[in-house]
Amino acid sequence: MKKKRPVLQDVADIVGVTKMTISRYLRDPELVSLSLRGKIAAALEESGYILNRAPDILSNATSHAIGVLLPSLTNQVFAEVLRGIESVTDAHGYQTMLGHYGYSSEKEEQRLASLLSYNIDGLILSERQHTPRTLKMIEVAGIPVVELMDSVSPCLDMAVGFDNHEAARQMTKDVISRGHRHVVYFGARHDERTIIKQRGYEQAMSEAGLTPFSVMTAKASSYSAGAEMLLQAQTQYPKIDSIFCTNDDLAVGAIFECQRQGIRIPQDMGVAGFHGHDIGRVMQPKLASVLTPREKMGKIGAEILLSRLRGEAVPSRVVDVGFTLIAGDSI
Repeated sequence: MKKKRPVLQDVADIVGVTKMTISRYLRDPELVSLSLRGKIAAALEESGYILNRAPDILSNATSHAIGVLLPSLTNQVFAEVLRGIESVTDAHGYQTMLGHYGYSSEKEEQRLASLLSYNIDGLILSERQHTPRTLKMIEVAGIPVVELMDSVSPCLDMAVGFDNHEAARQMTKDVISRGHRHVVYFGARHDERTIIKQRGYEQAMSEAGLTPFSVMTAKASSYSAGAEMLLQAQTQYPKIDSIFCTNDDLAVGAIFECQRQGIRIPQDMGVAGFHGHDIGRVMQPKLASVLTPREKMGKIGAEILLSRLRGEAVPSRVVDVGFTLIAGDSI
């Protein structure tokens, strides 16, 4: 059952004005006095009020729509996650409403407000770090929530994912076992999972008595970014003999740059990625990577969300789908 959402009258009661005044403010803040604007904005924040675009008569009905918030539309990982989600929602007559926020928690907040205004029945998220207002809106909405891509970090409601820290630790350990000693970590976006993987890499290096080094960029992952980061690493860490990347895009770009420079892989430079994309399996040398079941995560996430909507008991709030190391030929 969805919780009763705050209505205009609730906000008006907090401020001590009529709900028509609140309605005017929502249409255009300039329509109310300057002294009231701050009070109304604070009351909207406090109450967690969510604009409802559906007709009032339908405000308590189910929409048969699931909101999905993704940090990237260019990253193949999330395209496959979405395919898994929609294979389930389509089969059960649910529409997916997609919001893209580019790894910005402020944009995620804006996209969530928009999705909730359409009275969605459930929500699928891809990150664990949210603004206070995002958390408030989710609490007020009272709908089931599934967070993907992580099975370890604390979740709001339900979660489907894998242990990013352990996957990174094991991949780094594998790189080291091939004789590499100067392994550098490449990370992009500075998002939470990139940092978690970095810590897993650092633990493996520490366990082997080696010194960890990282090259990080705030830019989106891409082949060109991977190439640029290799050049930077070669300048900063001249002894570099191997790379572990937060994803396959950076790893493939680094390999291309090695080939341009005539650096042999893996004899002169070992390269490992993360996620096990198709390009890594068909390129030469075959890329060592961590295979993550993205489509499976999307499917299971949608399945447990719909189970909750049907009032069925969910066996476990957290589902760990695991990961597999692909040895490849690049380390």
